[in-house]
Amino acid sequence: MRTAALLVSFFVIAVGVIGIVAPDSLISMGQYVATPVGLYAIAALRVAIGLVLMRVASISRAPRTLRVVGTIVVVAGLGTPLFGVERTRAILDWVSTQGTALERVGAGLAVVIGGLIAFAVGTGRHPKS
Repeated sequence: MRTAALLVSFFVIAVGVIGIVAPDSLISMGQYVATPVGLYAIAALRVAIGLVLMRVASISRAPRTLRVVGTIVVVAGLGTPLFGVERTRAILDWVSTQGTALERVGAGLAVVIGGLIAFAVGTGRHPKS
């Protein structure tokens, strides 16, 4: 499970780096997946990521933090389809009109969160034998 959590952290970091280097590419990707099927796929990905974080929490350096983050991600995943395609597109349009600074700040936050996840699960508590 630790490996899955490290993959999650590297994925989050990669998305963040892409957002810093080429912020418009994330908006383009968001517009591409702003469909009913795309929202369900993003929802499933979020729920899976949240469950991985919650499962690995007990052997991490920050079990409470990972449980809270995992719970937030699962709840966000469950709410994603309810948000709707039109509202998602409206938010993406708004973000794209704000300039790249807002996108880069969010992407930087993703890099930090991914790094914290990697730190928390990289080494830490070992399961009881």
